[in-house]
Amino acid sequence: MDMSFSTRSVDLLRRRLIGTAAMATATLPLAALVASKVQASNAVTSTSKPQSEPSFASPKQIRAGLLDISYIETGPSDGLPILLLHGWPYDIHSFEEVAPLLASKGYRVIIPSLRGYGGTRFISDEVVRNGQPSALALDVIALMDALKIEKAVFAGFDWGARTANIISVLWPQRVQAMVSVSGYLIGSQEAGRTPLPPKAELAWWYQFYFATERGRLGYDKYRKEFAKLIWQLASPQWKFEDATFSRSAASFDNPDHVAVVIHNYRWRLGIADGEPQYAEFERQLAAFPVVTVPTITMEGDANGAPHPEPPSYRNKFTGKYSHRLIRGGVGHNLPQEAPKEFAQAVLDVIQT
Repeated sequence: MDMSFSTRSVDLLRRRLIGTAAMATATLPLAALVASKVQASNAVTSTSKPQSEPSFASPKQIRAGLLDISYIETGPSDGLPILLLHGWPYDIHSFEEVAPLLASKGYRVIIPSLRGYGGTRFISDEVVRNGQPSALALDVIALMDALKIEKAVFAGFDWGARTANIISVLWPQRVQAMVSVSGYLIGSQEAGRTPLPPKAELAWWYQFYFATERGRLGYDKYRKEFAKLIWQLASPQWKFEDATFSRSAASFDNPDHVAVVIHNYRWRLGIADGEPQYAEFERQLAAFPVVTVPTITMEGDANGAPHPEPPSYRNKFTGKYSHRLIRGGVGHNLPQEAPKEFAQAVLDVIQT
């Protein structure tokens, strides 16, 4: 889970008109007809029932930067690229229903397993199992380069939203538009050192647990039980099935998973060192730069994870911007809990 911006304070579906549309055509101006057809073609219909594609069981692999990255790709190869980025403790299956919705509209959808998840592996045993925010962002840039993608739409939540935020401010020329769950999540070590009120600190219990050797050993031993507890706390109204959790939990068997997760949270508290090659990127991020690319931020109305309130980050987005609150008991894993709403936001931000 993620709320790196905590110390600085974080529309729904269009339905395609059918039946009566033909009767209304005779009275509508031509411009209105054209606009309605464009909107309908980009709407995620409430009657669609996307199924998991076989590619989720057989991800592709590509060498990119420090990693051999495991990723899902669906949709036409010449479509506008959309990168969907997951968080902790989740995986690519958060987008299992989102991906076919976007692919059916002609987009090239790519969903990588982040370092430490699924089939993604470090190329060398000598590479530090680093969880720094800028390191994860550079992994995605390396993936884009390996796939010869110059520019893409980004959409993510938790670690994935933070990674998308970072890319949008450090390499805005690579970002066409962005959907970011829980808003602006860029942080810094200095911000992580600042004490919060006791109630806010309580929500970060696992971060302090990970700061100890007992916590590292405990997470290694009980990583799936730990993840399931986080799912329940972060999405208290989401009644996910055991099979749903098990599909994602398999990704945590990655040999680098514990090391990457522990380093991420220890680095954010300032009790683990980063690597010199990322120092300049982290220095820039510590200034909390604004996001200039078109953005839609989203939040579920039942998000049990620590997250900033939308007014606290509104001024961090200076390009075209809107915010959507998704109701109905939607928690932290918004793409999996509300896939149609998430996919619609991606389609809409592309049109801005």
